[in-house]
Amino acid sequence: MTSIWIRIFSNLTLPSLEHLARTTVAAMLSLYLANLLKLPESYWAPITTLIVTQSTLGDTLTVSGQRFAGTAMGAVAGALLSRHFGPNPMAFGAGVFMLGGICLLLHLGRAASALASVTLALVLLVARAESAVALAVHRFVEVSLGIVVALMLTLLWPQHTAGTTK
Repeated sequence: MTSIWIRIFSNLTLPSLEHLARTTVAAMLSLYLANLLKLPESYWAPITTLIVTQSTLGDTLTVSGQRFAGTAMGAVAGALLSRHFGPNPMAFGAGVFMLGGICLLLHLGRAASALASVTLALVLLVARAESAVALAVHRFVEVSLGIVVALMLTLLWPQHTAGTTK
């Protein structure tokens, strides 16, 4: 019976608990700031923060640049395609392929391509009362805020592994 409890609690190490605390603080801070700024769908900021904080500092810096680029590209493509085609599945498919191709040509990486496509889907396919351009701008600001908060907290509170000291 004791070995079961040891296995259950074996992951409760100082670095893993510190990661949980840092992730929680980052998510709450980005949600607070998004609400303070009265962003229409403030939940995108902490969702993005939660994704970004799962990486190490070096990975976070690299992938965050890709995520910024992808979000911007997806927002622009979504606004343009929505304006000309509305929430059209064929336009969406063409947009995903086009954005992926641009990311390949610019060597932006899969993170940029993935976030470009997700942002495209949110702007192009989700029915909203606001215009596609306003939605694209809001989504870019919400996701960018999440990335910035995650980067700042990762820089101010770096991850420590079991073999390092503070």
